[in-house]
Amino acid sequence: MSYVDGFVIPVPRNKLAAYRKIAMKAGKIWREYGALEVKECVADDVKKGKWTSFPRSVKLKPHEVVVFSYIVYKSRKQRDSVMAKVMKDPRLADMMKPGAMPFDGKRMFWGGFKPIVAL
Repeated sequence: MSYVDGFVIPVPRNKLAAYRKIAMKAGKIWREYGALEVKECVADDVKKGKWTSFPRSVKLKPHEVVVFSYIVYKSRKQRDSVMAKVMKDPRLADMMKPGAMPFDGKRMFWGGFKPIVAL
């Protein structure tokens, strides 16, 4: 069965174009190394919950929007292989430097997931 990496990111609204540009570049590289699908999604119907929610999870500020992203792979093994290649790719080196991203990386969170239902 496939494997999915998921990401939740607070992005300033005035930096969405810059985020989209780097996400497109990075996504193409992920696909080049074998990722099956890359999606970058901007919150459209996401309300702040009383205890938990996407906005609360990243301590969303008024000038920001939540971006939910995911990457699909053939398997965990293939994901680990793709990720190792992506992290070494010199085309992404500038993006990986502290402060280079158009968002606060300290409030981003991510993880790998094994699907339990796929229709």
